[in-house]
Amino acid sequence: MMRSCCLLLTAAAMLCGSTSTCPAASKRPPNVVLVFIDDMGWGDFSCFGGTAVKTENIDRMAAEGIRFEQFYVNSPICSPSRVAISTGQYPQRWRITSFLNNRQSNEARGVAQWLDPAAPMLARSLHQAGYATGHFGKWHMGGQRDVGEAPLITEYGFDESLTNFEGLGPRVLPLKDAYDGKPPQKHALGSDRLGRGPILWEDRSTITQAFIESATEFIRWAHAAQKPFYVNVWPDDVHSPYFPPKARRGSGQRRELYHGVLDTMDEQLGVLFDLIRDDESLRDNTLILICSDNGPDIDAGTAGPFRGLKATLYEGGIRSPLIAWGPGLIAPDAAGSTNHQSVFSAIDLVPSLLSITGVPSPSGVQYDGEDLSSTLLGQAEQSRQQPLFFRRPPDRDAAYSFTELPDLAVRQGPWKLLCEYDGSQTELYNVAEDPAEANEVSEQHPQITENLKNEVLQWDRTMPADKGATYEPPARKRARQQRRSPR
Repeated sequence: MMRSCCLLLTAAAMLCGSTSTCPAASKRPPNVVLVFIDDMGWGDFSCFGGTAVKTENIDRMAAEGIRFEQFYVNSPICSPSRVAISTGQYPQRWRITSFLNNRQSNEARGVAQWLDPAAPMLARSLHQAGYATGHFGKWHMGGQRDVGEAPLITEYGFDESLTNFEGLGPRVLPLKDAYDGKPPQKHALGSDRLGRGPILWEDRSTITQAFIESATEFIRWAHAAQKPFYVNVWPDDVHSPYFPPKARRGSGQRRELYHGVLDTMDEQLGVLFDLIRDDESLRDNTLILICSDNGPDIDAGTAGPFRGLKATLYEGGIRSPLIAWGPGLIAPDAAGSTNHQSVFSAIDLVPSLLSITGVPSPSGVQYDGEDLSSTLLGQAEQSRQQPLFFRRPPDRDAAYSFTELPDLAVRQGPWKLLCEYDGSQTELYNVAEDPAEANEVSEQHPQITENLKNEVLQWDRTMPADKGATYEPPARKRARQQRRSPR
């Protein structure tokens, strides 16, 4: 297929007019590939205990790399989670605290329409240091639904991009084929009416394949040009709607369709992994990170031993599997190991990757993340020194079977506290001993409860506010208005 030729604007001329000006391959900084999967649970990879699907390609990366069991993303929902992993800062700083929707919905929830390009993007720092930078996959940090004037992905420090309906620029949009005799249905959520880049329609089951093909083409070009590269591969799998190939649909039930998508995605990612593994110079100088943006959706993936799902601040919503692979970069005795101890998060990846690549932090930028490069490379088992703070999406006071979800959360050492915006309804768990958050212990530890509550309330006060305390979902608002209207 010729997707890349149709969609991508080659950046070779811009990046390196002559290979004589590029550093020699042996002296190049390490390459980085970030695979950020969508809506996948902590327990879905078979190397993290999943039993429904044998994720062979990802498992092999884990067997040759490091599995981290106490890695967190910084939001239980997609857009803010993506902001955190891109900037090294809490997404609340940039007023992105829930998924970016249409203009009216964003305003009603107190959410920005797109990520401010002034944010300290990892991609921009690496690009300014001479890296070739590419984003291939879901974006969801601006340019969706009816928000067509958002910045292009390339304005955030990327040389090339290919995305889906959650961003602007070149994109592939899905055709949903249920194999029921009816024509496949387009799924664009308005993206096909926004312009701002060429569009190609693909079967839903091959969207990730399109991203992989474009990413591998970009990697081949950068490697041939002797340019170090930073590449995002962010599939919109395994997010709904679930339309795996016909042979992997099973009975057609939601969970079986999800497993079919997971199995297919693992196979498609294997092409990317094999490209790097099979080339000695790439294998010895590339770090691949694999994780998920938040917990699983209901009746789809599994959070493993953890309580909660996507959109909740319980462990199942914010704890993600993380695999670090890099035979020439990670400590040899760490290959195939599992790190059970280190507590860190997506915001820590940015300063850590800057350290690993030898690129200085931007002037005047203060990251919320910490440099844990030695942990990421298997040289130590350090954790963050500062607490990890969380705020729920403003539109998720209730979700699934949870009628009232905690507004705030903090993790420090073995302890995790959840509470309301005013500090009431505290819940305290020793998640080191009780990762399922089954035993609430605030009464047994009043001082720890008080200290953590004060810390998270103070953090929340320093962040720009959204409308989580007052937001009313449209359906609930309509029902209330109907009850009040005269008959």
